[in-house]
Amino acid sequence: AGGAVLGTAAQRLFSLSGLFAVYKPKGPTSAGVLNLLKERLLAEAGVQTNEKKRNQFLKIGHGGTLDSAAAGVLVVGIGKGTKMLRTMLAGSKKYTAIGMLGKATDTLDATGKVTEEKPYDQVTKGDLEHVLQKFTGHIMQVPPLYSALKKDGERLSTLMKRGEAVEAKPARPVRVYSLSLQQFQPPLFTLDVECGGGFYVRSLVSDIGKELSTCATMQELTRTKQGPFTLEEHALHEDKWTIDEIARSLEHCTALLPREPPHKKLKTEHPGETAVICE
Repeated sequence: AGGAVLGTAAQRLFSLSGLFAVYKPKGPTSAGVLNLLKERLLAEAGVQTNEKKRNQFLKIGHGGTLDSAAAGVLVVGIGKGTKMLRTMLAGSKKYTAIGMLGKATDTLDATGKVTEEKPYDQVTKGDLEHVLQKFTGHIMQVPPLYSALKKDGERLSTLMKRGEAVEAKPARPVRVYSLSLQQFQPPLFTLDVECGGGFYVRSLVSDIGKELSTCATMQELTRTKQGPFTLEEHALHEDKWTIDEIARSLEHCTALLPREPPHKKLKTEHPGETAVICE
């Protein structure tokens, strides 16, 4: 036998198709979470693979990177579902972010080096709420230097870490559907944000700091919703990364998705932003 006969678990795994969501914890990269998921599923299906071959076996991808330091909903496409990930990138997303006034870092989040400190005791809750109005609707945003955006095929964050000079990307139009202040306990403030594709919450927090004549950096970020997938209802935690649970989730989630008109080429909102498919 040339090993061509697949067990039933493997047959079930390779017949899975569609979109579902997993919970990404703080720490690993989005790609790291996907690799772990893939490893789990192939192990459960009893498929022996080496590192190189694993990708030929199972087609899986995610619909929009979450930074290592961020947690929350990561939308995953499996089988034919990988072709649907582009719509996820352009769709709306919701986040809860905790910002800290008075400190700026090179990465615009808590993982970076502090680049400046400024007094913030003059900032009132009213000031903060007033400023948020300026960042709602169609706005222009400069993406962070440390980001997954690419220059000559390499991620800006990789170039930055190597110490290469990286020019800021030009400001680009982004969309903020809603933005509200949930809590203010100086220096910390908590925001709920709903935004479109290509939006950086880190940049928003930094820009809010500047607008208040101080500086700010993002301390924590949780993606609570992406497209129709919510953190509470749909994101599978690691203990549920099984063929059965994912099959059940796919059934449930397919019903949430808009029916796609056939033969329509999808344009993402931002050229150069692509769904990450690990083939």
